[in-house]
Amino acid sequence: MDAMGGEERQVQVRFVTKLPEEYRVTNASFAVPARLTRYGLSEVINSLLSTEKLRPFDFLVGGELLRTSLESLLVSKKLSAETTLTIEYIPAVGLPKPVSSHVHDDWVSAINGTSPDVLVSGCYDGVARLWSSSGEALTSLQGHSDAITSTAVIPRASGSCDVITASKDRTLRVWQVKGTDSQPSGDLHQVLRGHSAAIQSVVASPSGNEVASGSWDTTIKVWSVSRDAEDGGSAPKRQRVEDSGAAPAGEQEAREARVTLEGHSQCVSAVDWSRADTIHSASWDHSVRTWDVQAAVNTSTITGSKVILALSVGGEGGALLATGGADPAIRIWDSRDSSSTGSAIQLLSHKGWITAVKWHKTRTHQLLSTSHDGTVKMWDVRSKVPLHTVQAHTVKALCVDWFQEATIVSGGADNQLRFHALDNP
Repeated sequence: MDAMGGEERQVQVRFVTKLPEEYRVTNASFAVPARLTRYGLSEVINSLLSTEKLRPFDFLVGGELLRTSLESLLVSKKLSAETTLTIEYIPAVGLPKPVSSHVHDDWVSAINGTSPDVLVSGCYDGVARLWSSSGEALTSLQGHSDAITSTAVIPRASGSCDVITASKDRTLRVWQVKGTDSQPSGDLHQVLRGHSAAIQSVVASPSGNEVASGSWDTTIKVWSVSRDAEDGGSAPKRQRVEDSGAAPAGEQEAREARVTLEGHSQCVSAVDWSRADTIHSASWDHSVRTWDVQAAVNTSTITGSKVILALSVGGEGGALLATGGADPAIRIWDSRDSSSTGSAIQLLSHKGWITAVKWHKTRTHQLLSTSHDGTVKMWDVRSKVPLHTVQAHTVKALCVDWFQEATIVSGGADNQLRFHALDNP
């Protein structure tokens, strides 16, 4: 009976899950009130499990996260009230909780959480900094004469990694970092020169032997950073450093780019190298391009309607291109659909330009985004409503990444680097 004494509408449901045996309930169908939302259904599951401590759950119906009442779902899907709904329940992701915040001398413009041991941030003061999972400052890498715009990390042997920093000073710097499992130290190994304008993005290849950089000069350059290449036969041609920038002590040579990819007509704002043979790039010219690395050719182009500032390749199957730019929309394209000229999915919640997007490496439905509205949003792309919104920055948020699976780190124009930890990720 409902609160007015009338008969309450019921819906037949059957619960399924992929969780361990102790979290499984009967798979028999039974009736529940049609007014229930995910919160009420979570209470039902906890009651069936007889849990001492309530555990929050989320619910999938037809592969989509439930964000309405069951009754509204039936109406929207044009399903009969006699339908038995099969509902999969999964752990709900808790609200990210603040862990620490660190003020810088200028905008925090780049973050990379690739290494499981250290997080790397880049700043408009020209300094890259290494951080522990708890937000402890470990060491700094100094040498650029202008803002750092992007960073890449290549894990090496145990306790070491290479950090590549890209800058508005038109150079890439390769740092060899040792002691990442204790107290790290970083030594400048190489300066890569060749771009004729500010570098906006850098990414490492899956093998860790090369990096690709995108620049305001509209090109993408591919560089070898393999340590083995120093020994001879496979080393690329080197060139003398003759530009007017001061070379660091002991650094008299710069490695030449292996190949230059040309095709964009404006700034290459983001590059992603998720598969050995394929680079994706995004540009102010409104396009996302796919490149065959070995052939050095542009194999496909998706053209949008806005300047694109951010790109991340991942998702289910590793083939989804999440982009953001000069409007509040996140657009997700399927790279396998060569005929697609429009975005497959649009996620609308931000209130400013999108500055960064980042897929989770293993939880392929989860995506992070940041915006000029100062927020960090966490998405499960099985819903068009964000899982969580964190007011992380007082002004423009500029960058974001995952760190150690369950930590979210963001940087902004308020000069802050902020760590948030997920509860029940």
